Amino acid sequence: MPTDRDPLALLETWDGLGVVLRHDQPTGTWIIIALHDDRLGRPAGGTRMKVYPALADALEDAQRLAEGMTHKWAGLDLPFGGGKAVLAIPRPLEAAERAGLIDRYAGLIASLNGTFRTGPDLGTTPEDMARIAAHCPHVLGYDFERRYSVDPGPYTARGVYESLKAAVAAAFGDDDLAGRTVLIQGVGDVGEPLARLLAADGARLLLADVDRRRAGGLAAELGAEAVDPDAVYDLPCDVYAPCAVGGTLNAGTIPRLACRVVAGSANNQLATAEDAERLHRRGILYAPDYVANSGGAMAIALMQQGLWDEEALMARVAGIGRVMAEILAEAQEQGVSPLRAARRRVERRLAAAQSSDMRSK
Repeated sequence: MPTDRDPLALLETWDGLGVVLRHDQPTGTWIIIALHDDRLGRPAGGTRMKVYPALADALEDAQRLAEGMTHKWAGLDLPFGGGKAVLAIPRPLEAAERAGLIDRYAGLIASLNGTFRTGPDLGTTPEDMARIAAHCPHVLGYDFERRYSVDPGPYTARGVYESLKAAVAAAFGDDDLAGRTVLIQGVGDVGEPLARLLAADGARLLLADVDRRRAGGLAAELGAEAVDPDAVYDLPCDVYAPCAVGGTLNAGTIPRLACRVVAGSANNQLATAEDAERLHRRGILYAPDYVANSGGAMAIALMQQGLWDEEALMARVAGIGRVMAEILAEAQEQGVSPLRAARRRVERRLAAAQSSDMRSK
C-alpha cells in the first residue's frame, strides 16, 4: 500500500493514548486500533473495513474516528473512552480470506485484555462481530447468551431522526416535517430506516446513493424522488442529511449548499473544524455528527450494561433529540457554531471525570 505521507508524522502530532498497528500478511491488510482517551472508561468503538489509498490515510481516519468516539461517549455521558479500529484492506476480500482476517483480528483484540471493545461500523457486519465474539468477550452489542449480534443501524437512524427534528425546530420554529424537503445522501443501513421515519412524517424526500438502483427502488416504495448523487450539493432542500462517507462538508461544497439544516449520520462530516465556522457564517445550522449519529453507540453501550428491551432502548435513543436541542440552544445563546457548543459540553464532561479521578486517588 503506497503512501505519500509518513504515518509516523501522524503519530507524532496526535494527542491520543496510542495506536496498535499490525500487518496481516495473508491478506495484505493493515490492522489499526486507535486509542484516544480513557478518562470516562476503557476505549470502545466500531471496526471499519475499507480500501484506502495509503496507510497514512487509514491511520488518519482511525485517529479522527477515535477522537470522535471520545466526543460521542462524553456527549452521551456514558462510561466509555474513545477508540476505533480500521481494517485497511488492499482490495475487497473473498469469503474465506475475509473470515481469516476477522479471526486474526479477533486474536489481536483478545490479546489486549479488554483495553479495547468494538462493534460493527462501515464495511463490517453483525456477523463479523459474532465471529469476533467466538474468540473473545470484548464485543459490544452481542448477546452471548443467545449468540446474537445486534445491527446498530436502526438505532443510529432513530438518533439522527430525533436530532434532525431538533435542528428543524431550531431553524424554523417547529419540528413539523410535513412538506419539508430532506435530501438523504446514502440510503444504506442508516439512510434507509431514516428515510422511512421521515416519510411517515410526510417529509418530501430526495434520495441519492452511488448505488442508483437502491436509491431508485426505495424512492419508488416511499413516493420519494431519486436524484443524481453528483448533484446533491446544489439541490435546494430544507435539510441535507449526509448518511454515507465523511468529509462531504468542506471548502468546496459548503458554498454550493442550498439548505438551511445539515443533520445526518456520516462520521467526520466536516473535512476540518473550520468548516463548522463556514456553515455558521452561511447561516446553515449544523447538527454535530457525533451527537446526531450516536444512537447506535448508545444502544450497544446500554446492552453492555444489561438493557436489552427494544422499546426501552429506543426510548433512551430518542433522548438524543433533547441533547441536540440543548446544544443548539446553547450555540444560539452564545452566538457560536453548534460544533463549538458541543465541544464545550464534551470538555466539561471530560474535565469533571478527570477531576473526580484525581480526588479518588
